Amino acid sequence: MKEPTLSGLYAITPDALLREPARLLDAVTAAARGGARLIQYRDKHHFGAERLALARALLQTCRAAGARLIVNDDAELAQSIGADGVHLGAGDGSLADARARLGPRALIGASCGNSLERARQARAAGADYVAFGRFFASTTKPDAPPADLRTLTAARRELDLAICAIGGITADNATQVLAAGADLVAAVEGVFGAADVEAAARAYVSLWPGSDTRIP
Repeated sequence: MKEPTLSGLYAITPDALLREPARLLDAVTAAARGGARLIQYRDKHHFGAERLALARALLQTCRAAGARLIVNDDAELAQSIGADGVHLGAGDGSLADARARLGPRALIGASCGNSLERARQARAAGADYVAFGRFFASTTKPDAPPADLRTLTAARRELDLAICAIGGITADNATQVLAAGADLVAAVEGVFGAADVEAAARAYVSLWPGSDTRIP
């Protein structure tokens, strides 16, 4: 596993735009213009050829906009389109298998809920970042168990990889997770639910010193 230098806004595609691919691609472009350098394709609705076509279109859009595309829960799809990485939740496959499939340069993330032990295991399995949450009320996953800001602090102190916070995080409350130790802030509705997606992304990105969130 390479030593990652990941920080900044991590924008995750919303369910509401998945049925309108043209609008989704425009919104992703706007988010990237606003400073999101990491985009996650999260799709529980499309399968087969439709899913593959949309993933390819998103990858092309991200490449043109200077962002990287992470595929949610599907290392096979990530490999087939040449995506920049994959994010795996609990029960969504082996991190070690994903690394073997995608290679050493891929960005691999793992959902850890509020579990530092799960994060330790993810790091040992080759993850580049671990994601904790939810920290605030979430419209995307309203029933997700809450996470404690102290878990971020403990992870930051112990783990030498990027820490991502997710779950109801807005540009107004993001300072809390950043102060607790998060490097990355993941957002769905806070970015894509805004009337001006680019401006919403910029509001998040402005929270990082120097607003330099490019991923080398």
